[in-house]
Amino acid sequence: MVWIGYLQQHYRTRTGHPGEPILKAFANVNFGTGRPYDAVLTWDGFPNPRVERRDGKSVETFPNARRPDWPDAEFIVGNPPFIGGKDLRSRMRPGYAEALWRAHPQINESADFVMYWWDRASEELATEDSTLRRVGLVTTNSISQLFQRRVMERSLDAVLQVSLIFAVPDHPWTKAADGSAAVRIAMTVVEAGSRAGVLATVIAETGLDTDEPVIAFAIREGRINSDLTIGVDVTKAVPLRANDRICSPGVKLHGSGFLVTRQDAKRLGLGRTAGLTEHIRPFRNGRDLAHSPRDLFAIDLFGLESEDVRQRFPAVFQHLVETVKPERDVNRRDVYRLRWWLFGEPRRELRPALATLNRYIVTIETSKHRSFQFLPEDVLADNMLVVIASADAFHLAVLSSRPHLVWALAAGGWLGVGNDPRYSKSRCFDPFPFPEPSPALRAKIASLGEELDALRKAVMEEHPDLTVTGLYNVLEKLRAGAELSDKDEDAKRRGLVLVIKELHEEIDRTTLDAYGWPRSLGDEAILERLVALNAERAREEQSGEVRWLRPEFQAPRFGGEAARRAPRGRRRRRRPRRFRPRRAPSSRATLTSIRSRWKPRWLRRDGRSRPTTSRAPSKAGRRAGATASGRRSRRLRFTAGSRRSPTAASRR
Repeated sequence: MVWIGYLQQHYRTRTGHPGEPILKAFANVNFGTGRPYDAVLTWDGFPNPRVERRDGKSVETFPNARRPDWPDAEFIVGNPPFIGGKDLRSRMRPGYAEALWRAHPQINESADFVMYWWDRASEELATEDSTLRRVGLVTTNSISQLFQRRVMERSLDAVLQVSLIFAVPDHPWTKAADGSAAVRIAMTVVEAGSRAGVLATVIAETGLDTDEPVIAFAIREGRINSDLTIGVDVTKAVPLRANDRICSPGVKLHGSGFLVTRQDAKRLGLGRTAGLTEHIRPFRNGRDLAHSPRDLFAIDLFGLESEDVRQRFPAVFQHLVETVKPERDVNRRDVYRLRWWLFGEPRRELRPALATLNRYIVTIETSKHRSFQFLPEDVLADNMLVVIASADAFHLAVLSSRPHLVWALAAGGWLGVGNDPRYSKSRCFDPFPFPEPSPALRAKIASLGEELDALRKAVMEEHPDLTVTGLYNVLEKLRAGAELSDKDEDAKRRGLVLVIKELHEEIDRTTLDAYGWPRSLGDEAILERLVALNAERAREEQSGEVRWLRPEFQAPRFGGEAARRAPRGRRRRRRPRRFRPRRAPSSRATLTSIRSRWKPRWLRRDGRSRPTTSRAPSKAGRRAGATASGRRSRRLRFTAGSRRSPTAASRR
């Protein structure tokens, strides 16, 4: 990689060919062994795994899996393999991913492969006697997403910390031609210590399909956060219990045979077999919402055993045996292989939240435009849709408002060659603090949400050739003051885009009113206030006050759990001055003195305490005889009874 960079720089700035390679000595490569080397994993017998017999099968194992040694260096520059965390098992040899996770227990298993290099290099930087000065890595732009951020935060927030001194969070992977990697990249440079950095954000790019692309940057300086931003650190926001257990990705099929057309569904018995309507349901994914529905159905047998399916729906059982079971039989995960008639991820935790609703909110996980809409209760949402289990149009409107969209852009990530924003449940929804307006303002916001959702659905139904993506493309051009093409003008007219624009602007204004904030706030100011409100709500929840989004569902189920997690409150009582008598008085004299000062509100006539909300006696009174049993009683007897032991004094 260094050699490629050297050649590119040479030919851009000089004529002729370079006289010699940049690297003259190769004896130190792979420690001069000439043998294969894995930078993140080694094991006993490397590079060959050990083959063992397990359950009658030959299995490759990696005994004593561990991190390999790295050679001493002053600079590390690299372009590690682009493999997503979810793809490690399928892309690597059997058993490698598990061995890698054992060797790096500090890294979340969902983190991308490149983060093992980032973590190890940062650790080497932070070592006190390290010769390493800087690390520069090229990764995918998903480095700013949750699981990658957690890896970076471990080093950025450590006692012996490192800092990002240069970062490009999102950059095209040129040359964008046939066969090129369909990714966008990020570049990070790391140095030990607490330092400010330079953030270069791409603001324009042209000529990506040529040998001389033109890319323009906006430069900012300051401390670079783990999400590769400067300014408000949204990553510090914490999940709120108020939003707990009502948001989740949709179902994950793990088997194309679960999807059937309307005609196939009827052939399998839909409309003829009793009870089958509950198990063959309309299905929607991101493309269905952004463009037009494909009219597909999904076979959802959640809650049934295979014997139940075979007996009640034999045609469905045979269909799945033919189309799903062969694929599942070779799956490495037991739960997928053994329960082959069920979705890979049926979302057990989400189903109770949806059970009593007649509709729910969804948004496409990765989309150019962030929009929210209602789906009917009988429709199944795909894994690439984020589901919010609420039928309340107030929630839909707030999610569609500028405060939440600004939050989602900052807290989420950017994914894919299209560089589209990604909506993450754990970072965009769970920590987001919803406003608590007056009933009248809440009703107004809900009415706007209903109107927006109904209008878009009516437009799509009347004009099937229009799409949500197309409408919002025109809306963005209107907001930017850009010129509209004839096609855009047609979409604006038939799609009522100006009405949609007015509804969004009114939702923005009323939502800011609901927070009690000025309507003129900029994006950075909105983020600052949302992060502060998140911290305030988190403190409330620590004390036991939770502002549930769906109290009728959440409070009975999770309210006790929230109370158990909240610290127990202690009754605050002023600490009286310690009493130290010059000589020990008699018990009777002490009790008489206490009665004269505190009256019978604290003491009964027999001298024993009783519950009260009035002011308590001082420590002197308690030591002198304010109680008759327990620890306080023993202190009384010891103080009042000359030099006898507490037991002897009590017998006396």
